[in-house]
Amino acid sequence: MPSNIPTAQPGGGVCFRVELLWGRLRRWYLHRFRSRYVRRMARLRRGDCVGAPWEIVDPRDLKYCSNRCNCFWAAVDDPFAWRDRLPLARWGLAELQLMGWPLAVAAVSLFWSYWYLAWVPLVLLGFLLYFFRDPPRRIPSDPGLLLSPADGRITEITRLDHDEHIGGSAVRIGIFLSLFDVHVNRSPCESRVVALRYSPGEFLNAINPCSARRNESMWIALEEESPPYRRMVVRQIAGAYARRIVCTLKTGESIGRGQKIGMIKLGSRTELIVPDEPQLRIEANVGDRVRGGASIIARY
Repeated sequence: MPSNIPTAQPGGGVCFRVELLWGRLRRWYLHRFRSRYVRRMARLRRGDCVGAPWEIVDPRDLKYCSNRCNCFWAAVDDPFAWRDRLPLARWGLAELQLMGWPLAVAAVSLFWSYWYLAWVPLVLLGFLLYFFRDPPRRIPSDPGLLLSPADGRITEITRLDHDEHIGGSAVRIGIFLSLFDVHVNRSPCESRVVALRYSPGEFLNAINPCSARRNESMWIALEEESPPYRRMVVRQIAGAYARRIVCTLKTGESIGRGQKIGMIKLGSRTELIVPDEPQLRIEANVGDRVRGGASIIARY
């Protein structure tokens, strides 16, 4: 793993720092007042914690560092597995807590004094919940399919003379995610993570073509695990408002088709770069709306 990817959200952020502070306080409380729980979770933990940037007491501590260590809990031993079944992105729960509760309190307070203004915080709260939604997706299973890695609108389908990772000509498909799209990213196919590269940068509007080169981004190199072992690239690119990229992958990890690999918080751009072969058939057009993990954008 590159040294500049210390966590699954390498760009940090205010909410991220608050969540890390809460984690330290929570671990202190557990050690001080719930030592039996700490010992039990240690017995149930599998793998090792080498490389983790902080102490791993229970599964909550893996939320942003599962890409830095190899420890985990079986689903039956994870008391917080229910959070993955919520229709909300788990990586956005801290933002929902930190911004949602003040908005809810403001709405209640205004209702009893200036009721005609209560709709303002309610609308903001509704948008916050809507933005961090994570609806279930039915993953197509036909062979040779490449699924959209993100929700949004296709803004670019460009043929490239050469891509460094692919080692030849390629096709780049760019997807713009507005503030109203689901922002969870998914794997386009069954593959293995070959390399990761995080690039700090600017925060230009994702519609601007220059954003692909100059904005903060996460470059994810993939390789199919079955013949012909095609190489592909997924790029998460921050936008004018999306300044927090989350990528939970680690090098060498195998991922399934349509599997969640992270998210970009607020409007942004996601790219998929695939080998340009005679067998490649692009199934989408510029202007089409696609859904991550469900829409077929190409096939071999």
